[in-house]
Amino acid sequence: MAILLARSVQLAFLLLCLTALWFVIAYFMHSTLIQKATASRPLSRSENMRVYNLLENLCISQGMSIPKINIIDDDSLNAFASGINEETFTITLSKGIIEKLSDEELEGVMAHELTHIINRDVRLLIVSIIFVGIFAFISEMAIRNIGFFGRGGNRKNNLPVVLLAIVVAIFAYVIAQLLHFAISRKREYLADAGAAEITKKPYALASALKKVAGDPFIEAVERRDVAQLFMHNPQLDKRSFFGSLFATHPPIEKRIAILEQYV
Repeated sequence: MAILLARSVQLAFLLLCLTALWFVIAYFMHSTLIQKATASRPLSRSENMRVYNLLENLCISQGMSIPKINIIDDDSLNAFASGINEETFTITLSKGIIEKLSDEELEGVMAHELTHIINRDVRLLIVSIIFVGIFAFISEMAIRNIGFFGRGGNRKNNLPVVLLAIVVAIFAYVIAQLLHFAISRKREYLADAGAAEITKKPYALASALKKVAGDPFIEAVERRDVAQLFMHNPQLDKRSFFGSLFATHPPIEKRIAILEQYV
């Protein structure tokens, strides 16, 4: 029993060190990690003056610094904001959304993402993704090491470790759900409302969302935790009960309908 306890302490200490290291790396390198996960790159002013002019006008109207601008070389239509402070705040646009939207529509999209930055939704989202990943990692490691503690032939001594693994798994699930609800679907509605207030053109964002709904899937983005960054997340099936229950975004049709009420 003493050996089992010692091994449990060693495993707990190892997991604590690994998760602390993971958090530090993810927190300070999230911009690089997101760029790699979305295949995005910085968009220079000389490459697209139109985007910079539209975003600068929006930022001037709000008295805020202009965030960085990234682009995803994909013909689909989507966008997201990210960052934890003024040095890392970034708006990422797909090539398709830049080329296929009018000035008013693109302005509405960028105002939506600016509202996420103003409301600090992006910071909460980044931290939540990190913590969900940490708890998922702890749960997986604990379950994988159950067999390690089975050596010696006395399976009854495994019971505390098995229970620990189960508790960790349940705890990870609960934390993930709490973080999910912390990033409420209402934040998307608030971002839409903020964009309408900033631009005074709710019809423009409604029109943009209709175009986004037609082709939102970015091929480079495979992970669901990354997909939830975008203004429209096509990876969750909102038609099913569980799909709607765990959706990170409200139905885009409802968002459009609300915006059109003010046209």
